[in-house]
Amino acid sequence: MGTDRFGRDLFSRILAGTRVSMAVGLIAVVISLIIGILLGSMAGFFRGRTDDFIMWITSVVWSIPTLLLVIAITMALGKGFAQVFIAVGLTMWVEVARVVRGQIFSLREMEFVEAGKALGFTNARIIRKHVLPNILSPVIVIAASNFASAILLEAGLSFLGMGAQPPTPSWGMMIKENYGYIVVDAAYLAVYPGIAIMLMVLAFTWLGNGLRDAVDTKF
Repeated sequence: MGTDRFGRDLFSRILAGTRVSMAVGLIAVVISLIIGILLGSMAGFFRGRTDDFIMWITSVVWSIPTLLLVIAITMALGKGFAQVFIAVGLTMWVEVARVVRGQIFSLREMEFVEAGKALGFTNARIIRKHVLPNILSPVIVIAASNFASAILLEAGLSFLGMGAQPPTPSWGMMIKENYGYIVVDAAYLAVYPGIAIMLMVLAFTWLGNGLRDAVDTKF
């Protein structure tokens, strides 16, 4: 693949950038799952004012464009690798919370929940040990989809200079550094990182679709 204008091997930097994208995607998804499952469980199980309040927060976050919200959080936390994890994770929990809430709405009326209450189990134990294990399938599917979204967000932040900072290799940063060469004879410097982003996002999109088909009882 050659070298960039600083003499750095492009292939090695693309491979190193894979670790950055995978790390951001994984940790951001974990953060979004923790927040989304916690809030979605509370909203779906307790309903009433708790549900109204959590859904109000969800609607507010949902109404803000994702990239703008990520940029705002990044500006508040500062530029850096760790800040990207937090910023992306804090913007991706809404979908998880809505899915978990919808699933628990139907499960909370089931007989095993009533049996748990009759046996004196706490609400926390019923949710943790009896309700959440029954909704893991759709959560896993949405986690795979969010992984692809997190990779795109990280690349966008790095392109804007708010993601991973040099000398940490990042696909978005590599495109930013070399997009000026697209119109000359070294377009590959920006095209190869773009292809890497495309393939990674496409892979996790296919994974999410495959998991959806696998866990869908209609199939």
